[in-house]
Amino acid sequence: MRAGVVVAARPGVEDLAVRAEELGLHSFWVNDTPMVHGDPFVALSLCAKATRRIKLGIGVTSPALRSAPAAASGIAGLNALAPGRIICGVGTGNTARRTLGMPPTTTSALEGFTAGLQDLCAGRSTEYREGDRVRDIRFLHAGAHVNTTDPIEFVVAALGSKAAAVAGRRGTGLISFGLLEPTAWRALQDARRQAVHGTSRDPDSPVNSYVVTSLHLLHENEDPHGDAARDATGHLVLSFLNYAADAPAFAEQLGPDEREAVRELLVRRGTTAVAPDRYTQLYPNYLGRIAPQDRDLVLPSLMDILALIGTRDDVLTRITALEQAGVDELLIQPVVDPPTEMARLAELLT
Repeated sequence: MRAGVVVAARPGVEDLAVRAEELGLHSFWVNDTPMVHGDPFVALSLCAKATRRIKLGIGVTSPALRSAPAAASGIAGLNALAPGRIICGVGTGNTARRTLGMPPTTTSALEGFTAGLQDLCAGRSTEYREGDRVRDIRFLHAGAHVNTTDPIEFVVAALGSKAAAVAGRRGTGLISFGLLEPTAWRALQDARRQAVHGTSRDPDSPVNSYVVTSLHLLHENEDPHGDAARDATGHLVLSFLNYAADAPAFAEQLGPDEREAVRELLVRRGTTAVAPDRYTQLYPNYLGRIAPQDRDLVLPSLMDILALIGTRDDVLTRITALEQAGVDELLIQPVVDPPTEMARLAELLT
């Protein structure tokens, strides 16, 4: 399986991209969550100039964040800086929208947005709509402002069949966050393939699938749920609890320990599941390193589901099962010591 890394945009991000390339990693991704992270287009522009080989991904943008013309210009502009090395992830904007206190967009909007990006980034015209007004648009650049010649890879963010079907109809790959269950990946792949039928696309055309997680390799006799493991994986667990705290109907489906953790998180953040401004309390430091006082919220049950923790052999067994389920690349989101965590991933998989 290939290996890559996902980070938040910040000063010096290009140095991490250079290191990832030196380690032989396949891809380097930057989040697009404007209210809690820096801008991915700015960050990836720096990375494009500092690297030569590694793929550069946006993980992920959304029609709820950017219009298709603006996003396509940024993506094709990156493709001019790093020809043929750009991956664009698209999604409904689940977290990015929730940090604004808004719900994610629909899969219908996602599909239209994806189609528009694909058309524009390939040099074609596309339909653009504002209210009742519809126009055909295309790039009007004169010169090398954008690159619509070298291919750009598109992937759709999916946790369920509806988004996976969008990937099938649009001929894209998949990316998913914290989804380490092979059965769930087989279901996504089936939904994607089924959606291809009835289109002119080849159901066997090669596309890539990516899973985002965190990795913690245990030392001999190390507690798999000790402080080191909690620090390495806690950002994923707290992101899950944040979502549950922001979506009471989802929280009600959880087990008693998980519901109690959600309740305690809301207490510690000084908000409630129905407070109109709860997003301002839940999402600061989103996907950042957790505070030591929040380690007890990092439940072993959620660590085991969302992250790869174990001995080298344990982790490789789980990775093999994911690969057999159709996952092509493992992306880690490091927060404790990114250079060291990237090196461990490279040693494990490259």
